[in-house]
Amino acid sequence: MSYQVLARKWRPKNFKEMAGQGHVLQTLVHALESGRLHHAYLFTGTRGVGKTTIARILAKCLNCEQGVSAVPCEQCDSCREIAEGRFIDLIEVDAASRTKVEDTRELLENVQYAPSRGRYKVYLIDEVHMLSTHSFNALLKTLEEPPPHVKFLLATTDPQKLPVTILSRCLQFNLKNFTPDKIVDYLQTVLVAEQISFEEPALWHLARAAHGSMRDALTLLDQAIAFGQGTVSDLSVQALLGTPSQLVVFRILRGISTRNAADLLACAAEIAEHNANYYQLLENLLSILHRTAIAQVFPQAVDNSNGDRTNILELASQLSPEDIQLYYQIGLKAQQDFSLAPDLQMAFEMFLLRLLAFTPDGPVRTCEQLSYSQQADSDSAAVLAPAVSASAVESAQTEQKKKHLIPPEQPVASPPEHLPQQLPDQPHKSPEPPALKQIAVPTPEQINSSNWMEVVSKSGLSGISANLLANCVPELLAVDKIELLLDEKQSSLFNEQYMSDIQEALSTYFNKDLQVIIRVGMPATESPAAYRQRARQEHRQTAIDNFTDDALVLEIVKRFSATIKQDSLKLHSEINHDRS
Repeated sequence: MSYQVLARKWRPKNFKEMAGQGHVLQTLVHALESGRLHHAYLFTGTRGVGKTTIARILAKCLNCEQGVSAVPCEQCDSCREIAEGRFIDLIEVDAASRTKVEDTRELLENVQYAPSRGRYKVYLIDEVHMLSTHSFNALLKTLEEPPPHVKFLLATTDPQKLPVTILSRCLQFNLKNFTPDKIVDYLQTVLVAEQISFEEPALWHLARAAHGSMRDALTLLDQAIAFGQGTVSDLSVQALLGTPSQLVVFRILRGISTRNAADLLACAAEIAEHNANYYQLLENLLSILHRTAIAQVFPQAVDNSNGDRTNILELASQLSPEDIQLYYQIGLKAQQDFSLAPDLQMAFEMFLLRLLAFTPDGPVRTCEQLSYSQQADSDSAAVLAPAVSASAVESAQTEQKKKHLIPPEQPVASPPEHLPQQLPDQPHKSPEPPALKQIAVPTPEQINSSNWMEVVSKSGLSGISANLLANCVPELLAVDKIELLLDEKQSSLFNEQYMSDIQEALSTYFNKDLQVIIRVGMPATESPAAYRQRARQEHRQTAIDNFTDDALVLEIVKRFSATIKQDSLKLHSEINHDRS
């Protein structure tokens, strides 16, 4: 007998065998038991989460010869033929390969005819978002007035590409990605039933590599069994996936917390020996930092979904919240740098050294420096600090002159006279910054076009609510009421559900209960959103003008008869936005 891959062999045959997706199964089971069946169901989600599996089980429930129920008998001809993929009244279509309208019309020609064998004629259309516009139009007519003997089961990984006319005629179920702990539990069940020995840490590697897809996890498990010659061990899976042990990641973070550069470089060398996937390694490290930050504010929220809860809680007690946030930001930047680095091992080692160099305690000192006494450290700090500061100021001013930020004919300003001069026998004291001036919050009736932007920026709103408020200008102001005028060009933003958020935010800002009313019209003044857009455009144009007027650029244009395409020029902020 030929070998059957685990993903097919262990495909669930009924709802009870499904791992996860309880929110979907509960609805379908109740509908089947009560007879409240819809004519069209849409299952959405990423690959390998059970969309077509649930659709086939539903087709089996609808056509079981024992009657419509949530538990098919699995013994009748209909159940067996559906399980084997040869049931004549279950028409499965791959929309990715049949996108033309002629294919759809041909498919729907026989909709009006009664089923040949079963109770219902079931159309299972996979990747339905790949259909053309004309195909959707052809399908829409049937979805509007379907015959009573027809059921449509649609599946897609990209529901945003479906027309709203199709979505509105279907019951939509969004299938969730499987968590690593659910995948590990299921893989353990499979391995025990298959009588294959395994190590649990290896299953966590497979679960993380599957990225929420149970089918991908079973496929990787097949590969791991073959690679390990019939066993699934931690070392073999690490070698297969190119990911180091999770313990190495924790060792890296402990090395950073103790500022042990030697151990960090030893870890980097060990990782390089295993030909590691550095992208996956960095992703794991960021995930651990994220869970550690959560553990510091709410330890109960940290589950054992990766089998490392004890290590997470231990790390949370060793690192400060500030350090964790700093490490996370440096890691995000390293993800971008990896694509630009000539060598990933070099980039990863520089990432580790950057973590050491930018910690609040300062860079790691050399062995010779560590041999100095504490008194020598403090003395040298008192003498070197002002010297470095003066050098940095002089270097920065020189750089400004080079960039023409200060005109060449204008002398560099001397330090202000009120700064204290350092005496040879006195320790250096930096001047204390002046106290920040407290700005009183205006009352609602004092709002005008100038301070309205500050109100919007400090409202604490986010998302659509913040965007809606930023496109408004104050029109009528009173002690307990504010009437705002929304730019009619942005009228699509208006929605009553965001009014309560805006009213609550403004009431909190002014520290009083306010009634907020928003009308749509043409403001006479510029809204904060319009101002920001205009400022960005002016900033971009100024930067482009500076670039095109640069002497070197002009020389290149002249020498090579070149043409500057201004539409192709990008600012640094735009480049970073594209990368993210």
